Amino acid sequence: MHLRYLPTSLLLLLGILPAAAQPNFSEHISPIIYQHCTSCHRPGEVGPMPFTSYAEVSAWGPMIAYVTQIRYMPPWQPDPSYSHFVGENTLAEQEISLIRDWVQAGSPQGNPALEAPLPEFATGSQLGTPDLVVSFAQSYTHPGNNADEYRVFVLPTGTTQDHDLAAVEFRPGNKRIVHHALIAWDTTGQAQALDDADPVYGYESFGGFGVENASRNQYQGYVPGQISRRFLDGMGQQLYAGADLLVQMHYAPTAVNEADSSSINLFFADAPVQRYIQNYIMLPLPGVLTNGPFLIPPGQVRSFHGQITVPADVSLVAISPHMHLLGQSWEVYAVPPAGDTIPLIRIPQWDFNWQGTYQFDRLIKIPAGSVIHATAAYDNTVNNPLNPNSPPQWVSWGERTQDEMYYLPITFVEYWPGDEFVMLTNNDDPAGLVRPETRLYPVYPNPASTVLKAGFSLSEPGQVSLRLYDLQGRELMRADPQRHFPVGHHLETLNAAALPEGLYLLQLSVDGRAAGMQRVLVSGRP
Repeated sequence: MHLRYLPTSLLLLLGILPAAAQPNFSEHISPIIYQHCTSCHRPGEVGPMPFTSYAEVSAWGPMIAYVTQIRYMPPWQPDPSYSHFVGENTLAEQEISLIRDWVQAGSPQGNPALEAPLPEFATGSQLGTPDLVVSFAQSYTHPGNNADEYRVFVLPTGTTQDHDLAAVEFRPGNKRIVHHALIAWDTTGQAQALDDADPVYGYESFGGFGVENASRNQYQGYVPGQISRRFLDGMGQQLYAGADLLVQMHYAPTAVNEADSSSINLFFADAPVQRYIQNYIMLPLPGVLTNGPFLIPPGQVRSFHGQITVPADVSLVAISPHMHLLGQSWEVYAVPPAGDTIPLIRIPQWDFNWQGTYQFDRLIKIPAGSVIHATAAYDNTVNNPLNPNSPPQWVSWGERTQDEMYYLPITFVEYWPGDEFVMLTNNDDPAGLVRPETRLYPVYPNPASTVLKAGFSLSEPGQVSLRLYDLQGRELMRADPQRHFPVGHHLETLNAAALPEGLYLLQLSVDGRAAGMQRVLVSGRP
């Protein structure tokens, strides 16, 4: 009898073919858990139980299988089929199936020698050693009255000169009660006066920081599970000499008194900042909301649509949708004057417990005249199990948890030529940045009339020159005498007003070697 002539189905029935290898923790499950879960599920972090060993993970195996199958965990809100961000944390269907099959097989350990190495996690900072740590002057006790509390603390920096910041990292002191934190700066002394007038450390503030213009001076805030990231070289934010940092803490309801003493790590920029990070916050104001006012009747599911027109070319860095317990979904996209729609973020199932700032995986160019559309949906019915009101009530905009928000910060920088090619994501780099290659980007605008903007990047520091040639190879112009540039992205401007209309070549040289060339068309003179 020749087995090769028997049908496969019969061989399986006879038990002659080997069954598929059962998944085990060491070889199949530990790489998934350590990569996607352990950053939060470890001592001192937001996860309620640690997942740092076989014993810890197998004890929670059935729960892990359930929450991954319903995609509640890992807690990643944006739709990965719509747009992409630095640090995306989602599981593939195959990984979810492996966890399920492992649990159904009894959670076998396998050979411990084959277990994936546990990642090394930073303590005290996710980004290394900070240049300046600013901390609470004293501990604050959040009362156990089962109520939310919004309180602002004034943290003097004591700086005697201005600094450019590459990153701002908030470190919560008590993760049980710190729901989120907003951070801004103040040089007027108004916040300190409010603190001095309050008999308790800090001062209560609802609807912002209680200081004029402070909401415009915000740094990156904090939500549980958030990973801080550095800005790209050449980008950053300002810290003025003698500035006070303002921290608006949202303390979650608790039944017992809880103490907190938090801190902020500041990282100074290594390279000169050429583009300062800017923020625009979409709010449900007249002229923005197209179907206002922002009122949600009881018993209804409502969507609100807002739009803004972008006045100049910008490059988006990050986006931070925010809403409360009635929130159901977000969708944000841009429509340029010409060209395809640019998807920015879609959150199909909002979860108030998991939110944050989402940094795009690359700079997103938004041309002048584009319209950014943002639609947010809310469920104020009895079918919403998180509805804070029973029966449902009229709800308007506000900062209390039982209020609602349409709040959309958009982080951007001035557009530079070549931003379309700038990647911000790198899984091997905790800061989320990719070391750029040396290249000259397409000139902007092109065709040009009076001004040429030349964007370029360097993988290593070097002496740079930009030269403009005609088609006969004659040098007509240099951007500047040769000078030294650091690693990163740069922009040089050339005056083309005196050039005759025609076609030219722009060459980038680094340390005396040609490193790139772009065609330039000069036309459209008045």
